[in-house]
Amino acid sequence: MLERSKKSNLLEPGGFKYSLQDIPEPNLYRDQFPYDEVPKLAFNHRRVPMNMPEDIWITDTSFRDGQQSMAPYTVEQIVHLYKLLSRLGGPYGLIRQSEFFVYTKKDREAVEKCMELGLKFPEITAWIRASKKDFQLVKDLGIKETGILVSCSDYHIFKKMGMTRRQAVDFYLETIRDAFEAGVVPRCHLEDITRADFYGFVVPFVNEIHELSEEAGIPVKIRACDTMGYGVPYTEASLPQSVAGIIYGLQHYSGVPSEMLEWHGHNDFHKGVANASTAWLYGSCAVNCSLLGIGERTGNVPLEAMVFEYATLRGSFDGMDPTAITEIARYFRDEMGYKIPPMTPFVGENFNVTRAGIHADGLMKDEEIYNIFDTKKILGRAPGVTVSKTSGMAGIAYWINDHYGLKGIDMMSKDSPIVAELKEWVDEMYADGRTTALANIELETKINELTGGKLK
Repeated sequence: MLERSKKSNLLEPGGFKYSLQDIPEPNLYRDQFPYDEVPKLAFNHRRVPMNMPEDIWITDTSFRDGQQSMAPYTVEQIVHLYKLLSRLGGPYGLIRQSEFFVYTKKDREAVEKCMELGLKFPEITAWIRASKKDFQLVKDLGIKETGILVSCSDYHIFKKMGMTRRQAVDFYLETIRDAFEAGVVPRCHLEDITRADFYGFVVPFVNEIHELSEEAGIPVKIRACDTMGYGVPYTEASLPQSVAGIIYGLQHYSGVPSEMLEWHGHNDFHKGVANASTAWLYGSCAVNCSLLGIGERTGNVPLEAMVFEYATLRGSFDGMDPTAITEIARYFRDEMGYKIPPMTPFVGENFNVTRAGIHADGLMKDEEIYNIFDTKKILGRAPGVTVSKTSGMAGIAYWINDHYGLKGIDMMSKDSPIVAELKEWVDEMYADGRTTALANIELETKINELTGGKLK
């Protein structure tokens, strides 16, 4: 039958009802996932409409997925990072939620101390094993929402759980009922959705969740989890790998509203950020991320990347404070001992640093030539250079001006005598076989010698 769509205001075919295909053997999509070769990507050339929601936001998994990939965070570290997340997300809560473990005494202490801060955002949620005892624990802590694992690929259902599809659905639905009885909103994590039979399992399963939710009068969130990073942002790719197709299908055939839909991606094939942006563009209000992208294997979608994706797509940070990103990176590096890869966008040591002399010459004339945006204003990080054998006179002059904060008539040019003397010394260093860039302390010591301590 024909129904008028509330989104397009056009008549569209309705009444689609996908039934669970309770097959005897698992569908492992061996054509696409041969295992002894790299995954293959199929295209069906079916495009779905772009459908950006009116409001989009970020959710955080730094204290769940991120924390399980590092040494356990201390309570103090969690509280400090939680405060920085709140500042970064701004007054409108564009970092809407953050999920926590609640298993140990330390986990619960961290939750309680973060709650005591009285911050509206990010809302504290949980992630638990699906048991009545854990649901009660979540409720006792005053947490209103928790994530539960509902794996949806046959890899998990048949090979890990040893169940049929029907048995898995019945088990999951009983777990959701337990959450309802405890008075907790469940967030269903559809694990491994990019290897799942979308219309044979995912859609009919989500439809049964929806029926249960309506019966109980309690909303259920759906998190689409690209657990292995197989998802792709190409709109004409086929399921189960098409991110656009997954988001469209969950909305169109399972009736999941945008505000109840969330994307959780991994970066195994370098597509984490692109996939998360695609999820936003095609109808998911929320994308789930972790600070610095720290997470299982190659990591999650970097939260700081999606802050910039938001600003790119919406034309504004809408109250978010990106200078907090620089503070978060410093805290991970200096207080937590985490080694951030130096080339990492926005947070790495070399993110806005150039080594080439010709680039440094351009920076001296106008930093916009070689800097991606005003990093000092937006991130609190001025562009920099390192001195090496390719720096040239311009690179050395730029380093001196930047390092010593020289302005106006005090600035060095590439024709300044001290720059020429330092360049001669640098050349000698590399003529003797040096291969690494010069450290700041080395340059400071030589400049102190050349100037008699006049530059400080």
